[in-house]
Amino acid sequence: MVEHIVLFKWTEEATPEAISTVLQELRKLPESIPGIITLTCGENFSERAKGYTHGLYVRFESRADLDVYGPHPAHQHVVQTHINPIRADVLAFDYEV
Repeated sequence: MVEHIVLFKWTEEATPEAISTVLQELRKLPESIPGIITLTCGENFSERAKGYTHGLYVRFESRADLDVYGPHPAHQHVVQTHINPIRADVLAFDYEV
């Protein structure tokens, strides 16, 4: 199994509606991308997040499935259309279980 974790910081111009749209679009990805076992995302409530306000967690069966996910057109559509226009910073972390 491969765990894929992404943390997001948004620009000051990012509206709550735009952030909500990002989360909604991310949640649709398992419908389009093979190899996703689990996908969750949401807003941080911890005081320890160092400015990262939202997170994404995706579990894959293998590294090969993660490799398919990154460039997949459905994923790239969400990244280019919804995330990048309001993204201030992103931190991604992948590991095998």
